[in-house]
Amino acid sequence: MHDVRELLDLGPEAVRRLARRRHTLDLAVLEAAHRRRTEAAQTVSRLRAELKSAARGGGRPSPTAREAARQLRERVQHAEAAAQRAEAELGELLLALPNLPLDEVPEGHSDQDAVEIRRGGPPPAPADRARHHAEIGEALGILDPARAARLSGARFTVTRGPGARLERALADFFLDLHTGEHGYTEHGVPYLVNRATMTATGQLPKFADDLFATGIGERELFLVPTAEVPLTNLAAGELLAAASLPLALTARTPCFRAEAGSYGRDTRGILRLHQFEKVELVRICAAEDAPKQLQVMLGHAEECLRRLQLSYRVVLLAAGDLGFSARMTYDIEVWLPGSGAFREISSVSDCGTFQARRAGIRVRTPAGAKEPAATLNGSALPLGRTLAALLEQGLRPDGSVHLPPALHPYTGFSRILPDGTTD
Repeated sequence: MHDVRELLDLGPEAVRRLARRRHTLDLAVLEAAHRRRTEAAQTVSRLRAELKSAARGGGRPSPTAREAARQLRERVQHAEAAAQRAEAELGELLLALPNLPLDEVPEGHSDQDAVEIRRGGPPPAPADRARHHAEIGEALGILDPARAARLSGARFTVTRGPGARLERALADFFLDLHTGEHGYTEHGVPYLVNRATMTATGQLPKFADDLFATGIGERELFLVPTAEVPLTNLAAGELLAAASLPLALTARTPCFRAEAGSYGRDTRGILRLHQFEKVELVRICAAEDAPKQLQVMLGHAEECLRRLQLSYRVVLLAAGDLGFSARMTYDIEVWLPGSGAFREISSVSDCGTFQARRAGIRVRTPAGAKEPAATLNGSALPLGRTLAALLEQGLRPDGSVHLPPALHPYTGFSRILPDGTTD
């Protein structure tokens, strides 16, 4: 969420920056809502002061004085209700505004406008005669979309035998790397969260159609679309000491996404499912430290791919392609020869103070001031998309799939043979 005073102070500059995201900011509407809230709050304060002053009068009040006090209390109640409405109106406007993109973010509105920063890993394997991971997985007997469809319908999968073992190995490998070498603290977090938690990180109200909602009795709960949601909110409402920063948090969770608006895309394979697992990274720091922490987190995500010996590239997303809460995002795209394309496997985002303002996460500076923190998040990495890349890049002419040495201690095997066995 934005500070309304900062937006109004920026004025046309805020309009310009949001226009880069194809979002129109009406400053007149925002200013009027801010003025109504301010005036309503001032009215409440004035009437409360009058009521307090009247209550201090000595002696037994006359009937006239009692009636005047009663009327004043009613005016206070009406003023408080009006102030709540004004606060809600302004809050609704602010909750609908995405983050302001940084000026170094390139222009554009689609993934075609992203700017390639660098490439890593071995050179991309030729796409000619390459096979799609769905075909490879089904031939090996480790992916079973047909049975998944009987269980749950489209956009689900079942992994089996070495496939399930490989997913578990990937999760353990990522978590060991991030906790053992990158300094993250692992967490086990709830997979069901409330509306306030979803709102704090920007999933609500913007992406309500992409969430799976449920409930227990009268309680409204949502299945997490990413561990970013509970991990970031672990610090919600807290005042953090500057000396304790940055916080580095990680968790492996399932992720549940309705994928609203994506029907017809990536219907084959495991790239776009309603349920998948992912290891997520979150960093919370002082606002001025966010650019540095973004580069640190990007390096941690890249290291996963380097150790897995996978071909990838890093791109800087265009302003119009940023996520709602992000002000700058690097996508890491892994090479999928079966599709003949680089496809996103991780997004690493700097959200500035946007999420922290919504969640009430503040930092006490060495000088004693209280300021909004900055939050950053990134995938490192999703299990399904990594599995797909390993199958396509690790395929050999005899139909076997060779795994990188970094995974051998976790899987207990170095390759999956054409008959689905391992050695």
